[in-house]
Amino acid sequence: MADPYDFERAWLAKFSHCLDEIAGEEIRKEVMVGSETLSARSSPDLCEPQSSAAVIAWSRQAMDRLDALVDEQRRRAIMVGCACQYPRSDLQAIREVFASTGDVDLAHQMLQEQFESFLRTVLRLDDELVAEIVQRGWGSAGVRRGNTVIATKIPKSGYLVAYMAEPDPVKKRELYCHCPRIRDALKASERISPTYCYCGAGFYKGIWEEILQEPVEVELLESVLQGDGVCKVAIYLP
Repeated sequence: MADPYDFERAWLAKFSHCLDEIAGEEIRKEVMVGSETLSARSSPDLCEPQSSAAVIAWSRQAMDRLDALVDEQRRRAIMVGCACQYPRSDLQAIREVFASTGDVDLAHQMLQEQFESFLRTVLRLDDELVAEIVQRGWGSAGVRRGNTVIATKIPKSGYLVAYMAEPDPVKKRELYCHCPRIRDALKASERISPTYCYCGAGFYKGIWEEILQEPVEVELLESVLQGDGVCKVAIYLP
């Protein structure tokens, strides 16, 4: 069985590194206080529900400390640096085509085709559901509007079908998020600063920076953590 704390340790390491690089050692120490108990492989006096509650409590407090100690631009950069990344190997063909043509439309089209292939071959969704997801503008490619791409995350893959069938907007938000920490917080009706969601925005930053080989900026437009129905990110291309 996979260690349930693997994600926690890996994410905390990235967060700590980004804090150190962008805000400095003293702020890192202050924001990270208490995190050592979350990265332990096991704890004899914590059962799973307590562990989840501890992660939520620490996350809320850490984001509040980050908001209080660091200006908005740098805290966004810190969280963006914590993002899970799209596999670079899957982007190389798109990157090479863009390098040879300079055609952003073509790169975007290839990214969209790759996303739709993922829905059909990996998630094994039927054509009707794929068509609905595409019609909603969900997915890694997003919708291009000039030099801006508006990307709306799809619900967490394992909960996608349940999300589509769920009529309750509160329960839909609980099923939606890709991050286990935030899913648990939503289920517990706990508040965490939306600063955290720049972690998810960093996923899209990584995609386009790999394709274009240039820096891009991202902005969080909507998130389930703020009570929205979806998470939506603007990616500003050079």
